[in-house]
Amino acid sequence: MIISQTPLRISLFGGGTDFKDFYINHEGRVLSTTIDKYIFVIINEKFDDDIVVNYTQKERVSHVSEIKHELVREAMIKTGVSKAVEITMVADIPSEGSGMGSSSSLTVGLLNALYAYRGIQVTAEQLAREACDIEINICKKPIGKQDQYIAAYGGLCEIIFRKDDTVDVNKIELSDYNKRLLNNNLNLFYTGITRKSGDILTEQKQNIDVHTDELIKLKTFVGEAKDYLQNNEFDKIGELLHTSWKVKKSLSSNISNTFIDSMYQRAIDSGAIGGKILGAGGGGFLLTYCKGENIERHKKAFNEYREMPIIFEKDGSKIIFNYRRYSWK
Repeated sequence: MIISQTPLRISLFGGGTDFKDFYINHEGRVLSTTIDKYIFVIINEKFDDDIVVNYTQKERVSHVSEIKHELVREAMIKTGVSKAVEITMVADIPSEGSGMGSSSSLTVGLLNALYAYRGIQVTAEQLAREACDIEINICKKPIGKQDQYIAAYGGLCEIIFRKDDTVDVNKIELSDYNKRLLNNNLNLFYTGITRKSGDILTEQKQNIDVHTDELIKLKTFVGEAKDYLQNNEFDKIGELLHTSWKVKKSLSSNISNTFIDSMYQRAIDSGAIGGKILGAGGGGFLLTYCKGENIERHKKAFNEYREMPIIFEKDGSKIIFNYRRYSWK
């Protein structure tokens, strides 16, 4: 039996610049962090040659090509696992529409677990690159590349997407004290809205040429945020989130709506400095930045919403259980 644990992420700045249509001309840059919410992939060898896949549905098939779950199917093909396995996927949060990169975390976790099942150890770079290939090139999802890379590498990272399609991952080191300080000022509240990100991202992708100036501006915020983090000017991160959110809303008509605007304004009125809707927008989780002296009033204003406490996660996808038995197959 193999179990992989892959973290979800919070994208702070630069979202949208990780689309190839943008970075191939201007280079992309994002700042993201993984958190202590995970997707687990469990792989167990079966006695017979059938393949069983457990998620919100249960599939039992005799050939990889018959698997309906496209991420499982393509991950098995890429890793060369073709029969006699049962694959179970478990997530800490709703697996769709959270805005935390769950699809990419799942793909990275599947690859990691399947390679481990074969006794092959691979790098974070390979996991991220192959997850991008599966999601973007094979499954044709209208997404960028940041989620796969942050899920594979983990930590608080600046990720740069070069014009030649290479990717640089630069970890930002903070002391434990400063990490806790920043962590305590960030809050996540569930909007209660689940949505498919595809439509929003498709529109955003189609409008890249129209919104190039805005995307370049979003990219510059990454450098500013990195400086603030390294100088322990965390409140300026909150201010920059507010500025970035106003720019991000212009990228697609579906990123925000009257409900989200009202929820965001409630956050500001109750003491938050800034915030954003995670991921593509339109629902999922609202991230807020609020200083300690205002936090009680801020959280009281969101009593009717479910809060999700988070802690920064330093590790990317990893194998947390590996029990291999002799196989006669």
